[in-house]
Amino acid sequence: MISTSAACFTSEPGPDHHGDRRLRVGLAGPPHRQLSPFSQDAWRGAQLGASETLVNIDQAGDVTPGLAESWSHVDATTVRLKLRGGVSFHDGTALTPAHAAHSLARAIAAKPVLRALVGVALTATAVGGDTLELRTARPDPVLLHRLASPQLVILAPKAYARDPGSPDPVGAGTGPYRFTSLQGTSAATLERNDDYWGGRPALAGVDVRFLPEGSARVGALRSGEVDVVNQVPIAQLPQLGDLRLIEVPLPRTISLYLVTAGGRTFADPGLRAAVRAAADQTMIAKGVFEGRADPAVGLFGPASVWAAGDRAAARATAPPPATPGDPSGRKITLATYPDKPELPEAASVLAATLTARGFVVETVVRDYLTIEPEVLAGRFDAVILSRSYLLDVNDPIAFLASDYSCAGSYNLARFCDPGFDSRLAVADGRTDLPSRHTAALALEAELVNRAVVVPLVHDRARLAAAAGVTGLATDPYERTLVTVRTSLR
Repeated sequence: MISTSAACFTSEPGPDHHGDRRLRVGLAGPPHRQLSPFSQDAWRGAQLGASETLVNIDQAGDVTPGLAESWSHVDATTVRLKLRGGVSFHDGTALTPAHAAHSLARAIAAKPVLRALVGVALTATAVGGDTLELRTARPDPVLLHRLASPQLVILAPKAYARDPGSPDPVGAGTGPYRFTSLQGTSAATLERNDDYWGGRPALAGVDVRFLPEGSARVGALRSGEVDVVNQVPIAQLPQLGDLRLIEVPLPRTISLYLVTAGGRTFADPGLRAAVRAAADQTMIAKGVFEGRADPAVGLFGPASVWAAGDRAAARATAPPPATPGDPSGRKITLATYPDKPELPEAASVLAATLTARGFVVETVVRDYLTIEPEVLAGRFDAVILSRSYLLDVNDPIAFLASDYSCAGSYNLARFCDPGFDSRLAVADGRTDLPSRHTAALALEAELVNRAVVVPLVHDRARLAAAAGVTGLATDPYERTLVTVRTSLR
């Protein structure tokens, strides 16, 4: 029987009687830059318990201690963090504020700019035996939230010796498990860190296989080759049998981005409105996702409690939707990627719907790694993509700036409106999260009414595990999976 858990960060650890056990994990995404934290590989180091940040984010979205045990605001642009005592890197080097400042300095200098630091002028300085001082050029109400990004992990100096622009975390983290080897894009090995500041880890080690195919991951779990897998495709759920399924609502929305750059089809508001009118979120959620996703009501989904605010009021004050135009046989390219198996099917459904409305649709499906440069360059008319809106910073305004401002580093829609940027800047000047959330709903309403983006479904994480696995972190931010308490019985 398949069971579904509620979202929580960890299950009860219980006493450890099996400290010699090794956990075998099957992960969907292979590393593309040798686990460098200055890439998407950063999430692998954090999920596997190797890398740690100065602070963490709990399920409610609040900042909690990490390598920093406390902090204080000196003034509007200065924060001081007190580091934990007794923390050592995996190579035996004791953590100091100078090491933390060095790690952050390398992250600040990274090219391209790390998404958690876009638009932030930050400096980090050691100011005492246990204190790190951070300064920003202007007040940043979400600075501490930024520090929880896995791309801002704190690593030993050795990690930067070979290439400061692409740190090597093997043997250089602070977590309960240390990377000892990486076999290209196929496997990785981690061993227990007996000197971990948070106590003795329950497992002897973690053996990782990178299995891009969902059926291969589920097959490996069913045959007993691995103990845990992530990103279980919906089509594979019937194959789980009595294995345990864990579902977690994610701050992740699958959306249709319409490229608005001048000269492109969807520079026309009427044609964007025609697409918005054609999209049936409920049909996609029930059909493509078999009810395992929620029909999107906006960019921000049910994993964010604040997003249940008064969207009707926000949309009432937003620019009214345009009248849908007549496609008149207009040819468009619709792109997506198969790394998430449901996306090509969603593209097929949308292509059929848009064809019925009068568009001529060419669908392009390629692996994300190969298609991303073209997507970022706006080479397609429309793109279906799964996007975590709190992936880098637990702040919706930062997400909107990254994805929809003229200078946004991940502006897939190629949307640029000085008026929207001005409203975004006002929102970014708000200094408390509740008012930022209210402003985010208003900006969301504008983007949706103008059909710059058509949100389709709010996604969920789907993990599967053997019965003996306990203490996995079920993290809505997908930053943590294996913890000091994870065990195998």
